[in-house]
Amino acid sequence: MALYIHWPFCLAKCPYCDFNSHVRERIPSERFIAALRRELAHEAALAGRRRLGSIFFGGGTPSLMPPEGVAALIDDAQRLFDATPDIEITLEANPTSVEAARLRAFREAGVNRVSLGVQALRDDALAALGREHSASDAIKALELARALFPRVSFDLIYARSGQTMPQWQEELETALTLVADHVSLYQLTIETGTRFEALHRQGALTLPDEDLAAALYEETANVAARHGLAPYEVSNYAAQGAESRHNLTYWRYGDYIGIGPGAHGRMPRADGLAATRRHRAPEPWAERVERDGAGRTEETLLSPEDRAREMLLMGLRLTEGVNATRFGRRTGLILGDCIDPDTLKFCEEEGYLQMTGAGDAQRLCATPAGRLRLEAILPRLVL
Repeated sequence: MALYIHWPFCLAKCPYCDFNSHVRERIPSERFIAALRRELAHEAALAGRRRLGSIFFGGGTPSLMPPEGVAALIDDAQRLFDATPDIEITLEANPTSVEAARLRAFREAGVNRVSLGVQALRDDALAALGREHSASDAIKALELARALFPRVSFDLIYARSGQTMPQWQEELETALTLVADHVSLYQLTIETGTRFEALHRQGALTLPDEDLAAALYEETANVAARHGLAPYEVSNYAAQGAESRHNLTYWRYGDYIGIGPGAHGRMPRADGLAATRRHRAPEPWAERVERDGAGRTEETLLSPEDRAREMLLMGLRLTEGVNATRFGRRTGLILGDCIDPDTLKFCEEEGYLQMTGAGDAQRLCATPAGRLRLEAILPRLVL
């Protein structure tokens, strides 16, 4: 089982971001740490004493959390569940100088993997993305993180407005020279309700065309490979053994608890697998936790068809694909019955999908060319 803890607060709202993040003049840290701890205890009582393989502090900007609050939540989780000896504990952080200075305290709190939101290594690009740090700040934070944590990851955004291939190659080479463990590389997309969406609609923001975006994606894999990193998911590259175990739980459709404003979860109940969702707004969420012990707004039992659809949508993002035997155990359905045969045949002929192995080892996988086209393939493939 995995545990996700959502910290919803940021110093500023990035113009491309549609995550559940909120800017407050003053962050009520003490209240929200107490609420997170109470909700964690509530969910642990429902889950029972499960083995816990990972904890992920996401946001928002969880590096704005007080380190002693992070330590308390880690201690609670390890007391309430049976933590694996090599439990992975990740915290997302921004590379501003103020937050980077807190990294040592988070390491002392028990965090053993840090994920830095670098996003770009050019000052003009960082300004355009609304980031609070400079390229120099990012490089210093990466160097500090590498010295403090046994495992380090960072995010970069490509296919930005005006970005060229040489610029992207230079940024990626620089970053991977500093940290060659794990990297998440995301294509910039226009999300509904963001400031970038308004600018794009007005014609004030343009993105690279599809051909250049595809070329940037393909070059990403080439540069990563030169540094010993392989793509194990559409947007994630890692050295062997450095994959994010927490995120693999999502993509493999395992059990996970999500606490905090807007957090989602997938946990078994007596009558089936439940999808849980928390209230998105921070203060109403905290009020519900203080009143009821949890800020949950929904708990929906998933039908076998729902589980099959979700497992395919998540699993085909992985290079390893979807294992047919595990699919059957998790959904109660046969893999071949849940996909459109005509779409599968077409995608196999075009080299986008492949069914490999036999028996317990049978898998449905997307090829590198197929992972480029998953957004178009999945709605047609999954019944």
